[in-house]
Amino acid sequence: MEKQDVFDKDKTYVAHTYNRFPVAVQSGRGATAKDFAGKEYIDFGSGIGANALGFCNEEWVKAVTVQLRLVQHTSNLFYTMPNALLAERLCQITGYSKVFFGNSGAEANEGAIKLARKYGREKKGEGCNQIITLQSSFHGRTITTLAATGQDSFHQHFFPFTEGFRYVPINDCQQLSDAIDASVCGIMVELVQGEGGVTTMDKEYAQHLETLCKEKDILLIVDEVQTGIGRTGTFLCCEQYHIHPNIITLAKGLGGGLPIGAILMDEQTENVFQSGHHGSTFGGNPVVCAGGIEVLEQVYNEAFLSSVSTKAVYLEERLLTLSGVTGVSGLGLMIGVTVAEGLDARQIATQCAENGLLILTAKTKLRIMPPLNITMEEIDKGIDVLHKSRS
Repeated sequence: MEKQDVFDKDKTYVAHTYNRFPVAVQSGRGATAKDFAGKEYIDFGSGIGANALGFCNEEWVKAVTVQLRLVQHTSNLFYTMPNALLAERLCQITGYSKVFFGNSGAEANEGAIKLARKYGREKKGEGCNQIITLQSSFHGRTITTLAATGQDSFHQHFFPFTEGFRYVPINDCQQLSDAIDASVCGIMVELVQGEGGVTTMDKEYAQHLETLCKEKDILLIVDEVQTGIGRTGTFLCCEQYHIHPNIITLAKGLGGGLPIGAILMDEQTENVFQSGHHGSTFGGNPVVCAGGIEVLEQVYNEAFLSSVSTKAVYLEERLLTLSGVTGVSGLGLMIGVTVAEGLDARQIATQCAENGLLILTAKTKLRIMPPLNITMEEIDKGIDVLHKSRS
């Protein structure tokens, strides 16, 4: 099959919900992919942060394959070892008490919203059901997580949206305080707004947020779907902010390329969900969990996490030497690249794809989220492609 065959079949049979780049990936190793003609591409996107260990990491493939030959699925009406082991390891690493597994970041966020509303109702009555989120946030594409997303462009087409959300600007303590009343049961934020333009929260704001939530018995939910699992140079981005939210949502990198979502619950929230209150047919799938265990085995390592920070500094330094680049934002290997006036990020990303680089965009910025184990050689190759594709 040639790549044009793939393009044609996709156009004919797949719903047109994605504005794809003209690349059909056939295989990959590490941060290098190949198409059907054998052309190589450096991967600066890692499946929007999902391929934390790159393409077909040897140990990850082994872990998944071994489990696949044992049992691929049982549903959550029965126990499996990978589910229990991944939950145990996540709790040991993060200090949280319980984990709920789903299949995506949107599902994890949807579950966190349900948890916060149930908590509010039980603690303060049925009127305590409002959740504050941030302008320019992104929390998923279900009806409820679209409603939670603080961008008007996502509040179209699918009316009526779920009620009960308020939006405040990031890093504005006064507007946050003004939005809180007795009806607020939770505040949900991203520490780095990925889809919203790779905007980073101030540490002082994050700590103020945590203090307010504790004072008013409001649950603090941090969406670490993109920032978690080593992406910013620490296992959780929260560690850099010195905060410990009541709930953390994870997905993307945790599965190493297979679909997973997770809700981490602290001692205050671990018993809010009881039997029948939430569920997922495929959540905690043993094959996916086996892959997740291997991801943690490799990522939760001081040398590995240190290398993420080292690569991030190197990438930023190289990016800032390129003409047409006017700024860099983000944390760790979650990088936003501001391009000069007159340049278009989407056009640059398309040109990069033609020249052998897979790169993302976020609003008017280029967005770089490579595999965490990308090599310096692959970084250099990618930067060289970006250099010749920026106009």
